[in-house]
Amino acid sequence: MARVKGWTRRCVAALTIAIVLMPVYTSAQEAKEGSAVGDIFKRVVFDPTTYAPAVIAYDATMRDWNTSQPFFRNGYFEGNERFTLSGVPNDRPVSYVVGRQRILSDAFLNMQMSLANNVADQVFERLVIDRFPTHRKLVRTLGWIERSVVASYLSYQLSAAHYRQAAANQAYAQQMGFK
Repeated sequence: MARVKGWTRRCVAALTIAIVLMPVYTSAQEAKEGSAVGDIFKRVVFDPTTYAPAVIAYDATMRDWNTSQPFFRNGYFEGNERFTLSGVPNDRPVSYVVGRQRILSDAFLNMQMSLANNVADQVFERLVIDRFPTHRKLVRTLGWIERSVVASYLSYQLSAAHYRQAAANQAYAQQMGFK
């Protein structure tokens, strides 16, 4: 999570810059081609990179949580302090419902990170396209690459450890005879 916190600060900064630049940009552009805000909104909403990191991280964390349940029913403790009653690692786990709510809350926070990145990227794209209108396709392609790279990186950082833990949980539960 430490790496993600750095991303959060950068995304918030990028979104703040985008919000500051938006009124200046939209007033000049609205006369030419309609609502810039509407276009940016549409591009962000229909871009799968806005949602992919949150969905993948949610799936990974839920798999980890679900495969941990047989251990909890058999007296094992939770290693992740976010999912313990005391907030200390290797303690009694929170209930399944509380854990699921925390995972869903994390998914919304993850979506905010990619949403901030995508809004900032779309604003930047529009500014660059206005400056270099003959290179629209290049700018859009580079924007798509940037959003895909960020979404891939976030997805990996947020989910890889959970997928590994879920696989380990399944193997160990089967070895122990848990169901």
